[in-house]
Amino acid sequence: MTDVTDAVEPGKVRARLDLSYDGKDFSGWARQRGRRTVQQELEDAIRVVLRLGRGDEAVPVDLTVAGRTDAGVHARGQVAHVDLPEDVWAEHNGQLLRRLAGRLPMDVRVWRVGAAPEHFNARFSAVWRRYSYRVSDHPGGVDPLLRSHVLWHNWPLDVEAMNAAAPHLLGEHDFAAYCKKRDGATTVRTLQQLRWERHEDGVLEATVKADAFCHNMVRSLVGAMLFVGDGHRPPEWPGEVLAGRVRDSAVHVVRPHGLTLEEVGYPPDGELEARNRAARNRRSLPAGGGGVPGGAAAGAGCC
Repeated sequence: MTDVTDAVEPGKVRARLDLSYDGKDFSGWARQRGRRTVQQELEDAIRVVLRLGRGDEAVPVDLTVAGRTDAGVHARGQVAHVDLPEDVWAEHNGQLLRRLAGRLPMDVRVWRVGAAPEHFNARFSAVWRRYSYRVSDHPGGVDPLLRSHVLWHNWPLDVEAMNAAAPHLLGEHDFAAYCKKRDGATTVRTLQQLRWERHEDGVLEATVKADAFCHNMVRSLVGAMLFVGDGHRPPEWPGEVLAGRVRDSAVHVVRPHGLTLEEVGYPPDGELEARNRAARNRRSLPAGGGGVPGGAAAGAGCC
């Protein structure tokens, strides 16, 4: 099980890694037996370049990540941390970035490595995650050079209608209607930003930002808004589905390849400890519908 504490053992240094990956050929972030995952590739590369041994004598390399992306989902601004022996860090940290570049496969890159501040936790310290989802409604399909990162929607899309639907979803709500339920996990989240923009090349891009996301949440929200954009539902409909707090068969979970984790936000160093405590509190909505302080302790899984 991946470490989820912000306490660093004596004799170790917590290193923060900022990384990106093309999710096309991965079965998601999290290590899975018999499947290729980002976590497996990165942990194996760290073990090799730091000469941490093999088999029973290997020093454990356990990464904690800001958001466990699903199979096929990409990341441009993923964040992870790992606790390493102080002597190993002192010997190798100056060359770690270059050595990882030489060892990792081309679909994973680490861009920054550094000692994390006290109480930093890649998962629990995060105050928001920002995703993008990209769609093309061009009648001829998607540019072949973008096919692994852009969804083709075979109906013309009205950006103004989708943006009119967005305010009905913003704020703190129970997003059970847009999440795949997991035992013991809350579905209360604060959706901070949701907007659509059509770029000059015709590709539509959704920006989706929240304190955390539950499983399938982003792709379900996008699916509902595409139904508005192509005229099958009015702009009020996604909000009505949200208020129902149950899955609606009309809400489709769109394919993962259009989704990219763009950025993870963290508070100032002096607020990390308090943020970690708040994020571990299970959150719910009182009968009146308002939110309560706290985080989304199960919120590392996504999207």
